[in-house]
Amino acid sequence: MIDNPRSPRVRAVAKLAKREARSQTGLFLLEGPQSVTEALAFRPQLVVDLFATPTALERHTALAQVALEAGVEIEFVTEQVIESMADTVTPQGIVAVCQQFPTSLKDILAPTPDGRPKLIAILEEVRDPGNAGTIIRAADAAGADGVVFSGRSVDVYNPKVVRSSTGSIFHLPVAVGAEFESVIQRARDAGLQIIAADVKGGDLLAARTDGTLAKPTAWVFGNEARGLADEHLELVDRALTVPIYGHAESMNLATAASVCLYESAFAQRS
Repeated sequence: MIDNPRSPRVRAVAKLAKREARSQTGLFLLEGPQSVTEALAFRPQLVVDLFATPTALERHTALAQVALEAGVEIEFVTEQVIESMADTVTPQGIVAVCQQFPTSLKDILAPTPDGRPKLIAILEEVRDPGNAGTIIRAADAAGADGVVFSGRSVDVYNPKVVRSSTGSIFHLPVAVGAEFESVIQRARDAGLQIIAADVKGGDLLAARTDGTLAKPTAWVFGNEARGLADEHLELVDRALTVPIYGHAESMNLATAASVCLYESAFAQRS
């Protein structure tokens, strides 16, 4: 039982909430039974350490079984230690340390036995961790081939991004650090049309009916407050907006992204 919240090992885990520590170590923090279970099920080789309180493990016996099958040892810690390690205010009693595993843009855009990629999400200057993680989750649910974070977007291994993805970060490839212009050109070279989600764009409903969304597509999502810069909009093939039929002033970025990705998923499968 690890019971000292001030021990060097506990402090090292807690430091992973900071980007500098993640960059130096190549590790990141994973919290909660859902995310940890997904890591153990899909990428157990990435789990470096797994900590849990006895009470939490009693509540999540399935996680203990998955860890056993994956050959990952669980170390018991006190509630105080978990609170020191975790980034959340009210941790759920389970914390893991994982190796970072970014995918290259080349691999996301590479042909597969099933053909070339049909749907990807590109995030340009998306700064809110909750939005970024939710878009990863929506892309995963929509069957996308990958997600690309430009160099000006939030760190994909930010604890809030990881939590918001609810484990989807372990399900599909995510590329980071690429320059926007290069991503657009390489996506186009891979046979994808480039569509930006932008308030100044055309009606999404019209694109649904004219067959545009059935084509292989790279959706581009910009900054929450400013959207895409004009020079970046000039690089895309088309801009579309999700219509608002009620009285809402605007739509949350992650919600709009979910709609766009699913519109493409529906069209490509119909």
